[in-house]
Amino acid sequence: MALSQKANVAYSPKGGPVETAVLDKKVVYDTKDLNLWYGKDHALKNINLAIYEKEVTAIIGPSGCGKSTYIKTLNRMVQLVPTVRISGEISYRGKSILDKSYQVEELRTRVGMVFQKPNPFPKSIYDNVAYGPRIHGIKNKKILDQIVEKSLRGAAIWDEVKERLHENAYGLSGGQQQRLCIARCLAIEPDVILMDEPTSALDPKSTLKVEELIQELKKDYSIIIVTHNMQQAARISDKTAFFLNGEVVEYDQTDVIFSNPSDKRTEDYITGRFG
Repeated sequence: MALSQKANVAYSPKGGPVETAVLDKKVVYDTKDLNLWYGKDHALKNINLAIYEKEVTAIIGPSGCGKSTYIKTLNRMVQLVPTVRISGEISYRGKSILDKSYQVEELRTRVGMVFQKPNPFPKSIYDNVAYGPRIHGIKNKKILDQIVEKSLRGAAIWDEVKERLHENAYGLSGGQQQRLCIARCLAIEPDVILMDEPTSALDPKSTLKVEELIQELKKDYSIIIVTHNMQQAARISDKTAFFLNGEVVEYDQTDVIFSNPSDKRTEDYITGRFG
């Protein structure tokens, strides 16, 4: 698929393109005929998705449908499981990430990840954010100071922590810890941010702050978010993919998915008939 195209193309479950709107967007990830097995368990089945830059793409579906497995293929974290076997294609910015010549370290520098539960390091707030830049060889304190402040501002938490940068990150609330993890992700200047249910462990007030942050971040980053919260998907995403039993049932503009889905299984899920 071309990296820049006038038509905003989604894929039907059978892999055929479906024009839904006219935009001029570049494809960040293009997944074609992706299949994945954990041993004999066929976890992902013929996944065809084109994900576009500077948009929020939501992945929804019931537990065990392959949502988290899918996004973990996008930074190859899934390959840490010894029994995994993959076929098909995953291209990031036009290059196959499954090619053995593609360095996983390079991929994970360009593609950051925020997990379900906040996972700050047992270090100071400052050292959490500075960790990635230091790993990449930045030692100059003035430069690190600038990166830390910029990243914390980008994660909308600077004003809350600027007077306590050298305190342990474990002293932050759960919502603050999650935004700190987002700041840590931003510090390495990624192109894409993967989020695996980033608000499921947070209270409603903290969830709202993270959702507002996601809307700001999409101006500069491409965001792919797995969520069980369908109202959240409807609020924050531009496109939504509905996964069921390892397959993509439907993928389209979010307002279409939630107001006029083309597959009855999608309608049944979003109206609460199962899941």
